[in-house]
Amino acid sequence: MSAIVLFDGECNFCDSSVQFIIKRDAERYFHFASLQSDVGRKLTKEYNVPDDMDSMMLVEDGKAYFKSAAALRISRHLSRRWNMLYALVIVPSPIRDLFYDFIARNRYKWFGKKEDHCMLPSPDVRKRFL
Repeated sequence: MSAIVLFDGECNFCDSSVQFIIKRDAERYFHFASLQSDVGRKLTKEYNVPDDMDSMMLVEDGKAYFKSAAALRISRHLSRRWNMLYALVIVPSPIRDLFYDFIARNRYKWFGKKEDHCMLPSPDVRKRFL
C-alpha cells in the first residue's frame, strides 16, 4: 500500500519538503504529484478540494488530509525519529493549522518560487512521481 503527496510544484519550500520526505521514506511508501499536474488536478477534483486550497495534500487509504494533518500523517512513515512528530496530533488541529498557515502564507516570500529549471531525479526516484 502507498500514499500520494500532492504539493505546490512552483514552491521551493514544497520542493525541499518533497526531497526531505524522499530521503527519509525508507519503505518508499509515498508517491508524489504536484497540484498543478494532471494527476494533481484529477485527485483534487475527485476529493472535492476547493480551487483556492493552498496546502499540501495527502491521499491515504482513500481519504484526503490537508495542512498539519497531512504533514503529521506523513511524519508517521519517516525514519530517524521523524516519525515521533506524529505525537503532535494531540494538539488541536486549529492550533496546529495556525502555524501551518503562517508558513504557507509566507513560503514564496521566504523561499521563493521555482524557476524554469528543476532537479532531475534518479530513475528510481522518478518512478515515485505521478
